[in-house]
Amino acid sequence: MNTTFPDKQSAREHVWERLDQEKLAAYPFPPKGRIPNFKGAKDAAANLFTLEPWASATRIKVNPDSPQRFVRAEALRRGVEVYVATPKLVGGFMLLDPARIPVDAIYKASARANWPQYAVPIALDDLPHMDAIVAGSVAVTKDGRRAGKGAGYSDLEFAILRELGHPPCPVATTVHDVQVIDGVPTEAIDQHLAAIATPTKAWLTGADPADAPTGIDWSRIDDAALKAMPPLQDIQNRNN
Repeated sequence: MNTTFPDKQSAREHVWERLDQEKLAAYPFPPKGRIPNFKGAKDAAANLFTLEPWASATRIKVNPDSPQRFVRAEALRRGVEVYVATPKLVGGFMLLDPARIPVDAIYKASARANWPQYAVPIALDDLPHMDAIVAGSVAVTKDGRRAGKGAGYSDLEFAILRELGHPPCPVATTVHDVQVIDGVPTEAIDQHLAAIATPTKAWLTGADPADAPTGIDWSRIDDAALKAMPPLQDIQNRNN
């Protein structure tokens, strides 16, 4: 079956439908309209940490979505600082610090619902340079092209770090094997994935992190987005 798509939305619809019809999705349901959780997400997370630089990282940024909960938990078990962006960037960034989380509470702390108890807010100026990043995905290609759920938050988070002077950083994702497709178009704001992990395997794509966008494309940011996302307001004020 050829799974090359003319646009990202077609790729998303294909993946969401396949996860649903083949009963490969995991809670929350339905998979459509979100970064879908999937059966085997824990194995995919374990496979990711067999690759460098994730295997030896001391601090990583991970998206807040359900399938990457296992990535957050595995990182914390390894003593890795986990930085997370709050959903839609409304609350900025937070830190899950393994030094402050009891070992028996790590899995609980990895769930977004429990961050008020376990995570601490981090100001933009206090965000350290990351060793690696993990993003959620709806569809990916073997060579690292990615389609998120369509809101653009992951790309915006990458851009914020670059605006703050952070160097390019390799980005990985964890997905089910059926989320790996043959082809999907990309845009200038897209950062290609350096690594992909599924429940059955993990690989480096060869994508160069230095090819990523160097900052925020302000032409895509409207007044409503500025008002809703304090980090964007902060960065815009610095630039003015």
